[in-house]
Amino acid sequence: MTELATRAQAFGLIADGVAAGLSAPWRLYLARGCRYLSLNVGDRAEWNAWRTHLGCPELSVRVYDAGGEIRRSSVAEVVLDGCRISVELIEEIRTDDLERLLVAGPNPAEPEER
Repeated sequence: MTELATRAQAFGLIADGVAAGLSAPWRLYLARGCRYLSLNVGDRAEWNAWRTHLGCPELSVRVYDAGGEIRRSSVAEVVLDGCRISVELIEEIRTDDLERLLVAGPNPAEPEER
């Protein structure tokens, strides 16, 4: 597959998702000269919708301090026809959110994510 076909296919996946009712990513990055597409979305619902649409099975979550603000970065990736596609969500979180991450079970006040 040529780079042009991969790029067209990558943008086609995004266009198909938007046509199916998904919110357009607020940032879309397609690396020049390689097969990598990155989408940044605005909230967890959008992130889960894009993950499902693209079939992203891999997930990594990282919590870090960004100049006094605590942020959580959730990234899911999939490789389709040699093109690596990642969906990323960066959220500002509070310390009570961190405490919830340390609890073994789901918070009864929130529905379980599936």
